[in-house]
Amino acid sequence: MSTPSAKALRDELARAADPEKAAFSPRFFKTGPGQYAEGDVFLGVTVPEQRRIARRYRELPLEQLGGLLRSEVHEHRLTGFLILVARFERADEAGRGQLFAFCQEHLAGLNNWDLVDTVAPRLLGAYLLEHPELTSWLYALARSPVLWERRIAIMSTQAFIRAGAFQDTLKLAEVLLHDEHDLIHKAVGWMLREVGHRDLASEERFLDRHAREMPRTMLRYAIEKFPKAKREHYLRLKP
Repeated sequence: MSTPSAKALRDELARAADPEKAAFSPRFFKTGPGQYAEGDVFLGVTVPEQRRIARRYRELPLEQLGGLLRSEVHEHRLTGFLILVARFERADEAGRGQLFAFCQEHLAGLNNWDLVDTVAPRLLGAYLLEHPELTSWLYALARSPVLWERRIAIMSTQAFIRAGAFQDTLKLAEVLLHDEHDLIHKAVGWMLREVGHRDLASEERFLDRHAREMPRTMLRYAIEKFPKAKREHYLRLKP
């Protein structure tokens, strides 16, 4: 493809659309009135197909890529972010900085859990791991009124966990301990479980301090892989 364009990419996604999947996705991703992804629009394109299309448009100019990231159509945004992540992972240091800033500018496009979980660890967290002086940004996101920014904060630390650094995950888990949203409970519990896979003592120290006040869903996610007796021990700590 000599001249990639966002229009050609959107046309490919339209041709790959499945009306049955498009009808199912709004229910799965909670797009109804008052739900967490209210108003999101789906074409019904599978993620593997979006990945294949993204590979063919990986050289899409940034200004056109930005249009995809701002689209009301879910698959436009996800395919665009897949391109952005792939480009980031191949870039040199200067390029990674540019793409990190570009992603920050389009943070509003990360407005569902699949988008956040695709981009936060592999791009945002990966860059912050290389630039720890910028990590305070995650603490600002963790206190945001925007659900997705709070999820970005904790999910970005998956990159840190994979590198054996747990401090920010545990600190952000404390910030988010009393969050009211189930999607934050699940994300925090998941990241605590990931910490435990690598350093069980660190996770258990956190649970010993906080299990009594953790939302039950958060706690259940955190202890999911524990032996039965240990799971029951922590569940009994809940009032």
